[in-house]
Amino acid sequence: MFGFDAYAPKEIAARVSAVGVGKAQLPWLTQGLLGVLAGAFIGLGALMFALVASDATLGFAASRLLGGLTFSLGLLLVVVAGAELFTGNNLIAMAWAGGHVRTMELLRNWAWVCAANFVGAAGLAVLVWLSGHAGLNQGAIGRTVVQIATSKAQLPWSEAFFRGVLCNVLVCMAVWMSFAGRSVADKALAIVFPITAFVAAGFEHSIANMYFFPLAMLLGAPLGVGDMLGNLVPVIAGNIVGGSVLVAGVYWTIYLRPGAAPGAGPA
Repeated sequence: MFGFDAYAPKEIAARVSAVGVGKAQLPWLTQGLLGVLAGAFIGLGALMFALVASDATLGFAASRLLGGLTFSLGLLLVVVAGAELFTGNNLIAMAWAGGHVRTMELLRNWAWVCAANFVGAAGLAVLVWLSGHAGLNQGAIGRTVVQIATSKAQLPWSEAFFRGVLCNVLVCMAVWMSFAGRSVADKALAIVFPITAFVAAGFEHSIANMYFFPLAMLLGAPLGVGDMLGNLVPVIAGNIVGGSVLVAGVYWTIYLRPGAAPGAGPA
């Protein structure tokens, strides 16, 4: 019955490719505003993670798992409410590989959406700072945010890159599986587990970091723009490889490449 059967993997591949064409052709203003929303949505997920992480009574594993679960709010808002997220848009590489999106359209989307995501995430950080939210739990939330950002700034580039790769494999798998669903409940179930996993494992999401760094700096952390860029550059590069190569590229090769067997893969 309609509403109870998921789309098959081959159908997901076709849907992701078609949606990628539409995303690449969105008007600049629409793309930019949806990008701002996505940055703010992911920032809300990061806010919830910091709230959980600031509770010292939780054990390590419980804190990471619960923090990851609450961070899922961000991608749920992006997918269900509608927004343009740079990390998820790495899946547009499927449409590019099939020749349906030009290289300049792909790069324009990634650059413009990433910049808009930064505006949304950093803008939310300013609002959170003005609200005094960081002072909750006797200031533990603020200290946690500063600690998170400082730890991210100290990551070697190679670690930041590979954590970015692993992060976006899971993020794009969450987005990919959400295309299998026909209802909001289907999409939520598909999203929660991969997102919880990447957060609990400590992988690096570039857009979440665009929230943590500005807020930490506003809270007085001894960090500067150079520290933020030193994290964002390798993490963004890793996110691109994880999403566009290891997810979009692999599934395009399996299902959509010229000469792919019509019955390739599970039905």
